[in-house]
Amino acid sequence: MKVNIRKDGKVKEFKLISSWKDVTLEKWLKLIDFESGSKCEEAEETIAALSDIPKKLVKELALRDVAVIMSRVAELQVGQDNTLKNIITINDVEYGFHPDLSEITLGEYADIETFIKNGIDKQLPELMAVLYRPITEKKNDIYTIDAYDGNIRIRTEEMKQMSAEQVQSALMFFFALGKKLSEIMPSYLMEQLKEMKTQ
Repeated sequence: MKVNIRKDGKVKEFKLISSWKDVTLEKWLKLIDFESGSKCEEAEETIAALSDIPKKLVKELALRDVAVIMSRVAELQVGQDNTLKNIITINDVEYGFHPDLSEITLGEYADIETFIKNGIDKQLPELMAVLYRPITEKKNDIYTIDAYDGNIRIRTEEMKQMSAEQVQSALMFFFALGKKLSEIMPSYLMEQLKEMKTQ
């Protein structure tokens, strides 16, 4: 989206994101951080992060212009595609979302649980590095991913380039699944316990 700003009798054109896909996870984390400040700071930082308007010029925008820009950003976020992206590409590498969460390992689960407990908003890249891993084999829509070894440092850096839209769709899927599992898990564990006692 283009934004025209008049200053000193001249009109200059700037770019504002045109889709929520244009926002990386790294940028989105910064935006989440700004939400704890004042509304003025949040608007200033959001516009500066999501456009090529210099910060100095953002401060000089009329409030009505800031309101229009912030409204447009909100529309983009609401209008995003929330469908889980099973396969994403970052820096020419294909990553696949864990293809079978019923086969999740104890190590994966423990790391995910730790990231959530430590503040998911601060550890989204780490969480995505557990859920998305390089695809090792693929045929049509079926794929396998690297085995989980807990070494996610490099992949965490790569995940910062995911789009915020991809991250949010993965989180929505994951939390819906988590809610369902929390309903099912107690009865499943009781069944397993009964079975173990009879053996």
